[in-house]
Amino acid sequence: MSEATPRVRINPLGNAIPPNPTRRNWVPYALLLPGLLWLVIFFVLPMITLGSQSLQEGSVEEGFVFTGNIGIYADAFSQYWPHMVRSLVYASLATVLALLLGYPLAYFIAQKSGRWKNIVLVLVIAPFFTSFLIRTLAWKTILSDNFFITQWAQKLGITDLLQAVGLTSTDSLLFSPFAVVMGLTYNFLPFMILPLYASLERLDPRLLEAAGDLYATPWQAFRRVTWPLSLPGVVAGTLLTFIPASGDFINARLLGNTQTSMIGSVIDTLFLRVLDYPLAAALSFILLVVIVTLVSLYVRKAGTEELL
Repeated sequence: MSEATPRVRINPLGNAIPPNPTRRNWVPYALLLPGLLWLVIFFVLPMITLGSQSLQEGSVEEGFVFTGNIGIYADAFSQYWPHMVRSLVYASLATVLALLLGYPLAYFIAQKSGRWKNIVLVLVIAPFFTSFLIRTLAWKTILSDNFFITQWAQKLGITDLLQAVGLTSTDSLLFSPFAVVMGLTYNFLPFMILPLYASLERLDPRLLEAAGDLYATPWQAFRRVTWPLSLPGVVAGTLLTFIPASGDFINARLLGNTQTSMIGSVIDTLFLRVLDYPLAAALSFILLVVIVTLVSLYVRKAGTEELL
């Protein structure tokens, strides 16, 4: 009898007592209970509170009263839809750029780094040991006009190309959409690399050898074998990058200008400076609905619902 076989109980008459299935049915729910409580306390209840706050009217001095003012959502979207679109565009650019940078690095770590794998992984996550704010402030030095990167970009005509595509308005790289996208890409790049590494690390090299034996070119082997098998990591990495990037406000505030303000900056200002809590809460809910809708469509399009 194997260890997985349930122990048979015998009654006083010598007959086997069938196992009671109801005793085991509660075990999965008990295991899920801590996670469910965490989600309820720190996600569901705050979202309910935020939704209630968005339907209130009043002021900080006089207090806010729940009135069910659902029209505030239309007002919020009509006033700040450019910031919403800008946030989604910047987050999308940062996600694509992080994928282009992170995929080769993740593949190298998983398949080619050998005994240096752990060291390279530590280097990938090392930025997390530094404050998010300090990492973003460092880009003000990197992209400043006095630093060699901007000077070389000007000499090579890169700044002219960036102006042509609308990522900068002058020869400077700092305080521009380009700087905001670079900051988002750098800060969230590890969120892209780690899921990609997890998928590529499980890739069986024998599959690539088999593709080569079947006269597949390196590009065909990548397109038919490596890329499909790494899709779970691609989907997870893009979601982990896009979702926080679309709501970020630090990069836009420190690296951008008044024309690069993102929706996160607007929500932060409404909550902490203007003190218009209903409008800020409504914008938060709109951002949440937009992100959930886009993520659902993306996951369904990728065909990886069962992998997440």
